Amino acid sequence: MQDWVKPYMKQYKGRMFLAILLGALGVASGAMLLFTSGYLISKSALQPENVMLVYVPIVAVRAFSIGQAAFPYAEKLVSHDLVLRILAHMRKRLYRMVEPQALFLRSRYQTGDLLGVLSDDIEHLQDLYLRSIIPSVIGVFIYTIFIIVLGIFDVAFAFMMLFLLGVIVFLIPWISLILTQKHHRKIKKVRQTLYSQLTDAIFGLTDWQASGRTTDLLQAHKQNDAKLLKTERQIQSWERIRNALIQLIIGVAIIFMIIWANKQAGLQTITPTLIAAFTLMVMSITDAIAPISDAVEHLPSYTDSLERIKRVEESQLPLIFPKNNTWTQSQDTTIVLDHVSYQYPDTKKKIIDSLSLTIAPGKRIAILGKSGTGKSTLLKLLAGVLEPTHGKITIGGHPMQSGLLSQAVSVLNQKPHLFNTTIENNIRIGNPHASDKDIQDVIEQAQLTELIDSLPNGLQTSVEELGNRFSGGERQRIAFARVLLQNTPIILVDEATIGLDPQTERELLETVFKATTNKTVIWVTHHLAGAHMMDEILFLRHGNIYIHGSHTELLLTSDYYKKLYAMDIG
Repeated sequence: MQDWVKPYMKQYKGRMFLAILLGALGVASGAMLLFTSGYLISKSALQPENVMLVYVPIVAVRAFSIGQAAFPYAEKLVSHDLVLRILAHMRKRLYRMVEPQALFLRSRYQTGDLLGVLSDDIEHLQDLYLRSIIPSVIGVFIYTIFIIVLGIFDVAFAFMMLFLLGVIVFLIPWISLILTQKHHRKIKKVRQTLYSQLTDAIFGLTDWQASGRTTDLLQAHKQNDAKLLKTERQIQSWERIRNALIQLIIGVAIIFMIIWANKQAGLQTITPTLIAAFTLMVMSITDAIAPISDAVEHLPSYTDSLERIKRVEESQLPLIFPKNNTWTQSQDTTIVLDHVSYQYPDTKKKIIDSLSLTIAPGKRIAILGKSGTGKSTLLKLLAGVLEPTHGKITIGGHPMQSGLLSQAVSVLNQKPHLFNTTIENNIRIGNPHASDKDIQDVIEQAQLTELIDSLPNGLQTSVEELGNRFSGGERQRIAFARVLLQNTPIILVDEATIGLDPQTERELLETVFKATTNKTVIWVTHHLAGAHMMDEILFLRHGNIYIHGSHTELLLTSDYYKKLYAMDIG
């Protein structure tokens, strides 16, 4: 809360104060409406012949009626504007944290968890302001003013009401918090489980159907849903008890007010016409402080949301951020790794261990190795997404930074994401300002012409969600066209052919290498198909280079390589 609430409250303190003031004025208008109405009724009953005595209260009733409607409406406008501004800042801040981690989001977060943070948790925080902070401040403010006003008339009675209404303002909210915080956290946990299970089930629905276990899937969902329903009913049961208790206390407060006002009238401290006025005013005051219990009760769920957001912030791996650097095509693109090491936080093992390597411009480098040898980590280091624990990486003599990712380096992933829009829009992501001719050029280079010509709407054909309309090879070609349109001097290829059949794999590799002439290509792969098209092949073991050389050299000098190559090509 210190990092994700207070800074925004301080930033928008003016709007916050205005919202609270308007809310307080709305409550005050309602209280004074009842006050003057009570006075008017009493005055008219006691002295019906003197109309002038009630003229001013009648005008006041009209004025307070307008205020009772206008001030809450204005408060809602101001508070919602305030909250929307705060949420916009929160979303920007969160996306800035997530964006540099784009290459490894799937490996670090479950899809349901990430969606929950980006949408549910952020959206949930609007209730923190609208249902907790603002109503609570307004309620406590009105409570304080009411007690002070009573103290002017009778200090002893003011203290009595202080303690009686304090039960609503402080004691019941505290009890409500103790009784419900476990339930609210349980609801949050179960909802997150449902979120993750549902997301996972959607992505794996075909496998569930193929295995004939859709019934098990539905049963698991029903069980979690039943847990959620049970917990929600427990909270609702307490809410009914709490609301009944609050209404009981309000009733007692009204009775005490009637007794006190009658006593004061008997002592001639106040006029008898104010008995009803004071009594009716209590009803409006207590309505303003009653929501405090509900506001405090939901604090644990807000705290959980804030903690999850904070975990995303704290879980960031060391990243390099741009320092107002721009890239020009004429710059040197020599990549130098100087005794680079990388060790993930909270681990003792070095994934990359004192690796030194120089990659000249226009070279094609293949990086191979068993799982866990550091291939993917090395790719992230080369992309400027991760900062080396030790050593340094430079491009053209300048430190590799995440800001260069879009300017000097582009990445073709093994599972590129295609958005649910047209083919053209998916390609244009590489360069939104590209001309139609540029689009046609990269389409030809990616060998997509035949595919697009066969579609009824051509480039305007929707790829559907996750690109499901097309095969794996077609999706890779569309993603590759996007990379070509980005037109960076360095291209990183992250096992882009995994899952493709041998023929599609061979065709895709030929397309990639043909279209990237004079560009630096660093290809992370799991086998040796297409290795003969590379200038140099590197094998990683224990975070460092184990074997390196050209395809021809390694065939002559390395029995290990010769054996692996023979196995890969069949």
